Amino acid sequence: MADAEPVDPKNYLEERCKPQCVKSLYDYERCMKRIENDGSGQKHCTGQYFDYWSCVDKCVAPKLFDKLK
Repeated sequence: MADAEPVDPKNYLEERCKPQCVKSLYDYERCMKRIENDGSGQKHCTGQYFDYWSCVDKCVAPKLFDKLK
């Protein structure tokens, strides 16, 4: 089994880091709830979405690059 597919550690690390970013996730979910009945399509939660994933990425990056060295 030496030819086994390599496993991408990023998904595992993201799952481990998500609990540290619960405030950003909560802000995003609150925004989504606030705009769910917006008929105009003008409102969005892009900023909160990117804030959440930025938090996750900041947590994952040092751990991921340590594994790649």
